[in-house]
Amino acid sequence: MSTVIFACVHNAGRSQMAAAFFNALADPEKARAVSAGTQPGERVHPEVRAAMAEVGIDLSGARPQRLTDELARDARWLITMGCGEACPYVPGLKREDWPLEDPKGKPVEQVRRIRDEVASRVARFVAGQGWAREGTHPG
Repeated sequence: MSTVIFACVHNAGRSQMAAAFFNALADPEKARAVSAGTQPGERVHPEVRAAMAEVGIDLSGARPQRLTDELARDARWLITMGCGEACPYVPGLKREDWPLEDPKGKPVEQVRRIRDEVASRVARFVAGQGWAREGTHPG
């Protein structure tokens, strides 16, 4: 079982979307995703919850959490979400940075575009690692 951490600063937008898409696409016997932030917000951004609901993913129960050593201990990958110098670093993990715009406070059309880019990147990553569920394919 491989664990992937999607991380950004507030864990209230991009990383929440990425983890939700990952867990929908990946075979749970092979991999799972969690999301976290270095300075977690109080809640997932409402515009992010709304955009994800449009594609059938409910983030109403998702809560931002801090990226801790304990959370990272069993992880294999850390994918940061365009947070620049504020992105976390966890020694020993494979790392990628996906330079994605922060959806916070953006109009719904922009949030949808960001959501769709996150979904596409996650689908390619899951397929590239050989973790896709039967019947799923890259977006």
